[in-house]
Amino acid sequence: MPEDQFAAARDRMVEQQIRARGVAAPRVLAALRQVPRHRFVPEHLWSQAYGDYPLPIGEDQTISQPYIVGLMTEILELKETDRVLEVGTGSGYQAAVLAELAAAVFSIDRRGGLADQARSILDSLGYRNIRIRVGDGTLGWPEEAPFDGIIVTAGAPQVPRPLVEQLAAGGRLVIPVGDRFTQTLTCVRQTGEGLKYEYYGGCRFVRLIGKYGWDGGEVEARSD
Repeated sequence: MPEDQFAAARDRMVEQQIRARGVAAPRVLAALRQVPRHRFVPEHLWSQAYGDYPLPIGEDQTISQPYIVGLMTEILELKETDRVLEVGTGSGYQAAVLAELAAAVFSIDRRGGLADQARSILDSLGYRNIRIRVGDGTLGWPEEAPFDGIIVTAGAPQVPRPLVEQLAAGGRLVIPVGDRFTQTLTCVRQTGEGLKYEYYGGCRFVRLIGKYGWDGGEVEARSD
């Protein structure tokens, strides 16, 4: 499919799947129009890249439904000067959207193969404000904290305490919280009067693995 057809498909995705369902922040919609989602899925799935559903990316992981990416990004309320932590690099698509909106993106994944693949795609697209680390994302990235925004792209049984501790004053943490099958999209805001919790409905993500997630599994730790 020629690039102009992919661009037209992105426009339809934004208008019919995302704006039509209530995501209205102009900068978020512009970022979703800019990032070529098809580049973040296997080539044999490029024709489906702008459909309203998740797609497999290998290692039993998926690229999230476009609407969910738009909604979670809008909830973060990012400014151009913000520093953002992403837990769950996956395909790298969400990181690219964040990089269009923020000054710096720090992304962690427990799977080295996916992290390397995402880094290669992001580099090929010219993103220079994204750093990727392999490790336990539930521990955050302490040496780069605090963060203005933190986004977790896997379902957690609880809000990981280290992530809350790494929020800047006024920072926002967006995370799906629930059981292994369904979660509630939750925003935790660090306010001058303490933590404020907001809820945005049901969702379903792959499990967040780590010390403060499911299973508490050991992960390889390395960074670029």
